[in-house]
Amino acid sequence: MDELNDQRQQRIKKLEGLRGMGVHPYGARFVVTDRAGELIRLHGRKAKDVLAREQVRCTIAGRIVALRRFGKAAFGLLQDGADRLQVYLKKDILGEQRYRICEELDLGDWIGVSGILFRTKTDEFTVEARELTFLSKALRPLPEKWHGLTDVETRYRQRYVDLIANPAIHEIFVSRSRIITTIRAFLIEKGFLEVETPMMQPIPGGAAARPFVTHHNALGTDLYLRVAPELYLKRLIVGGFPRVFEINRNFRNEGISTIHNPEFTMLEFYVAFADYTDLIALTEELFVRIAREMLNSTTLEYQGQQIEFAPPWRRWSYLDAILEVNRLDKAVVRDRQAALDAARRLKVEVDREDTLAGILTKIFEETVEPKLVQPTFITDYPIEVSPLARRKESDPALTDRFELYIAGREIANAFSELNDPLDQRQRFEAQVARRRGGDEEAHDLDEDFLRALEYGMPPTAGEGIGIDRVVMLFTNQASIRDVILFPQLRPEK
Repeated sequence: MDELNDQRQQRIKKLEGLRGMGVHPYGARFVVTDRAGELIRLHGRKAKDVLAREQVRCTIAGRIVALRRFGKAAFGLLQDGADRLQVYLKKDILGEQRYRICEELDLGDWIGVSGILFRTKTDEFTVEARELTFLSKALRPLPEKWHGLTDVETRYRQRYVDLIANPAIHEIFVSRSRIITTIRAFLIEKGFLEVETPMMQPIPGGAAARPFVTHHNALGTDLYLRVAPELYLKRLIVGGFPRVFEINRNFRNEGISTIHNPEFTMLEFYVAFADYTDLIALTEELFVRIAREMLNSTTLEYQGQQIEFAPPWRRWSYLDAILEVNRLDKAVVRDRQAALDAARRLKVEVDREDTLAGILTKIFEETVEPKLVQPTFITDYPIEVSPLARRKESDPALTDRFELYIAGREIANAFSELNDPLDQRQRFEAQVARRRGGDEEAHDLDEDFLRALEYGMPPTAGEGIGIDRVVMLFTNQASIRDVILFPQLRPEK
């Protein structure tokens, strides 16, 4: 800490030196006409004689991340986003006054440079500076002698430093933006309307999750950060929009892990006059579109595993998957005691109060999920764990629902929506009873949503896709924190 304070004081001294020369250390507007990456792409392969003949002029700006001084000249490495380009600063060209700025430069400072592209004696692609403008003084040094930031906690907490020290991190978030753009374009092309629904809701619903609560002073009421936009998007189907989608934040007051962040990005979309089988085909098509856009291929390598997105993907019923993976008798999915005994044999931790559906869920999560590496639709979930899904006509104990698993984790959840208001009321009441029994993730009863259903909702299918997990797949990241710019962390000590 003392070393940091010393360096900071030295930089403040240089800042005052700049002011003494009449240079504003925190400059105003600077017109940038070129980006380092584009200059490298257009001219980086040109030979020395070609650059000398063409005399390509450019104006770039960026952060100095390396600096070598040689008396009356200096070479600086200028970082522009994820790209880096060398600049040559020579006293004879810049003049006495401008070159004095070079003597006050530190790593991390921002400068603007106008000049000519050329190649040095060692054949390095470089900008020969004809003009130099100081833009911003950095009072803190770059981390770890500027060779990279490796401490994971610091990387997440100080993402701005991570982006400076690890230019490859830029590409993850550029890819994230491209993935979301591709999804949005795909859905609009399919006739969907993008909408926005409330982030603060009087009754949390649409997912089994514990909400964050806040208080609205003017209304004198508690509000909840939404756990899902589902019930509001369905209201729009009732109102006559046949295809709607939303890409936005959800908030769940739950644990933090490599695949969970309390604030996360979801895509949810709803299609009138469709069922969940229509969404299977749509989901396959969407992921193939993303794969071709990002990889120009339908094959992805994720954490050492080859994943193939070319359809059709496997369909596997939820109960069959549990039985087949664990070689269990069918009694396990019908009898609570048999399920409890099976869980103990499989060393799956369960609670005495767990229902049959709860025990099966834990067995599935522990034993089946990790094996679902290739894209797989797990279908036909029990009604107890699907309070908003339509009953399966061939078996009313099950629902028309699927969850998509890739690389051993859930990526999407979809079902044919329940549009019977009387059935929905009964299921909400069962959820309320569970909530009174201590289940903090059970749904509350939403009278306004039931009223909307009583006005009539057409047959509808809906789906939610975790954007962060999709980005993890297509950028080959093992932790959700690596694809969220500012993930939630414990308070800094």
